[in-house]
Amino acid sequence: MHNSVRQGGFSLMEIAVVMIIVAFLLTSIGVPLATQVEARRIEETRRVLEEAKDALLGFAMANGRFPCPAFASAASNSAGRESFCAAASGSCAGSETQVIQAHGNCSHFYDGFLPAATLGLSSLDDQGFLTDGWGTRSNRVRYAIFGGAVSGFNFPFTSQTGMQSATISNLGAAGTDYLQICNSGTGVSATICGSTANTLTTKAPILLYSLGKNAAAAAGGTDESKNIDGNIVFVSHAPATGAGNEFDDIVTWIPVTTIIKKMLDASKLP
Repeated sequence: MHNSVRQGGFSLMEIAVVMIIVAFLLTSIGVPLATQVEARRIEETRRVLEEAKDALLGFAMANGRFPCPAFASAASNSAGRESFCAAASGSCAGSETQVIQAHGNCSHFYDGFLPAATLGLSSLDDQGFLTDGWGTRSNRVRYAIFGGAVSGFNFPFTSQTGMQSATISNLGAAGTDYLQICNSGTGVSATICGSTANTLTTKAPILLYSLGKNAAAAAGGTDESKNIDGNIVFVSHAPATGAGNEFDDIVTWIPVTTIIKKMLDASKLP
């Protein structure tokens, strides 16, 4: 009797062993799947950033200037449209305007977002912002543009005739620096990367970036904090998981030489 029952089913021990094996197989499959999902999100983010660069260059070729960054805060936001200061100089925090200002004084040169609604992009979130591959509000695509002067002309890339007034030779001059893009945040100041070895480029007036998977969390450390502190210094390097300095930001930029070439092609320069 015992043998006939035994032959007709499985013991509890056998069932437990099978469940352990199944769990192991599911786990071994799940890890690669999670890795693939993250890889797809990173690739999607890179695609979004490249399309954003194309849209910015197209806007500049049509309008003779680049758009100001959009802004978003807990109190209000520009609904994905470019945001200016009403005044031609000084800060305007708390009194931003979305009315185009010929002077080009943006409300958020270095801590703003891509003005995706102004650019006419699609797949925006409910407030008019473009997001990266992770798709949360914390993952809105960020956009910085040089807000200094070139050859005495303020806001050359966002004012109505700024690039023409600054002239090609001054825009591309060897001694003209724009955003500081560094390989590390260690030892940098609010205006410079520090050593030459740490400097990736100073010839990029425009930068686009994603805060990556950990966007919703506090900055991952020294390097990531440099991309959200509102000055001209930014950090870009391969992902890192070091204790106290995690880095997964995805950063790209448009060099001044590309801008000059596109503007010449569009007869917006000289």
